[in-house]
Amino acid sequence: MTLPLIITVCALILIAYLFDITSRRTKVPTVIFLLLLGWSVKQLVEAFGLKMIDLAQLLPIFGTIGLILIVLEGGLDLEINKQKKSLIVHSVFAALIPLVVLSIVIGLSFHVLSDSNLMESFINAIPFCIISSAIAIPSVQHLTRANKELVTYESSMSDIIGVILFNFLIGNEVMGVTSFLHFGLQLVIILIISLVSSLGLAFLIKKIDHHVKLIPIMMMVVLIYAIAKIYHLPALLFILIFGIFLNNLDEFKNITFIRYLSPKLLDVEVHRFSRLVAEASFLIRTIFFILFGYTITTESLFNSSTLPYAIFMILFIFFVRFVQLKIARQNAFPLLFIAPRGLITIMLFLSIPLSKRITLVNESLVLQVIIMTILLMMVGLMAHRPDKLKKHI
Repeated sequence: MTLPLIITVCALILIAYLFDITSRRTKVPTVIFLLLLGWSVKQLVEAFGLKMIDLAQLLPIFGTIGLILIVLEGGLDLEINKQKKSLIVHSVFAALIPLVVLSIVIGLSFHVLSDSNLMESFINAIPFCIISSAIAIPSVQHLTRANKELVTYESSMSDIIGVILFNFLIGNEVMGVTSFLHFGLQLVIILIISLVSSLGLAFLIKKIDHHVKLIPIMMMVVLIYAIAKIYHLPALLFILIFGIFLNNLDEFKNITFIRYLSPKLLDVEVHRFSRLVAEASFLIRTIFFILFGYTITTESLFNSSTLPYAIFMILFIFFVRFVQLKIARQNAFPLLFIAPRGLITIMLFLSIPLSKRITLVNESLVLQVIIMTILLMMVGLMAHRPDKLKKHI
């Protein structure tokens, strides 16, 4: 059984790699193929009567590691300088405002349509309001540099702000001044941890001369994240800050300690680390979505009782996005369609305590929203023609 399993896993990952390579030409998001691949494997397993462990139990593990790597990869791509100031500010508001508006409207809708209280309704609404950087960023590689940067910044900020808001609501049964003071203290603590850890890890990257050092650094990053999560700190903020810090060492070269790190020499190691993170992110993301596809059932996908709610949410999501783009004076096409839900939606849904879940929000609703937003993104990307191509038509 060992060798067939090894062959199967290797074959699936290689097939996923082929999907990733061809997605630039087909403009079909790789995640569509991965979900179909996972679902197809399940059909074969059931057809041959093979016994398998409950793979759904692995989703939170690969999802958490995937989220860390995706945010870290995004941070390692972000540049912080005067030229990017307006883009960063715009991205923060582009992520924050739709998130708040969608959370309020969808949360109130859940409250009206179910017997849940307001807090439970908002907690269940947030997973549907976050753009998945795990899907958005890899899907826009063929767009213009400006659009790619905007999607990278916006989706990364959406992940971070969404997770922080979700954890804030989960950790506070009653809202009050104390809750916000405690939250502010948590932010200060994680900022201090992020600063100290980023400097320490950068120092280790420079000083360790052993031929194996980047994997241990990555394990330290995951370890710091896990410990911070145990103490209910917004740990993803550390991941983002660490990535941004490494990618922008030249911007801090006037600081004495940073000069000691020799930013120009360290850039070589940071480049190697970025490549490793990108490779690991591809692997974990691939496994996660294949596993998720494996857990999909035909009944949950075509559940008619949740379909109207899914359609309502999607219509409102894209309405808010359209208004946001118009206010920001951005071209609505193709950015309007780049609002997929995915890994982060699944992870937050699985993180909702059973005592706080509402009957209206189930696996069918989550699956339908994810699939339809991805399909709409695919249609938008396939219909998009770059300006250069338009000139020749």
